Amino acid sequence: MNRYHCCATCVHFVAERKDGKMSYYCKRLGYETKTHYQFNCWTPKDNVRKLMKKDEGKDA
Repeated sequence: MNRYHCCATCVHFVAERKDGKMSYYCKRLGYETKTHYQFNCWTPKDNVRKLMKKDEGKDA
């Protein structure tokens, strides 16, 4: 499994402060989530894609 694969690294992940508490949800699915959760619909953010590509080069 990809070490970067988690909700917090996905383009659809949204973090908002509501009433002094942090709220995390997936704007694509409309579900509340947590930063460490993983779903198959994961689409990594651009900076995460770059890190993944950099890591691929190290394995060669």
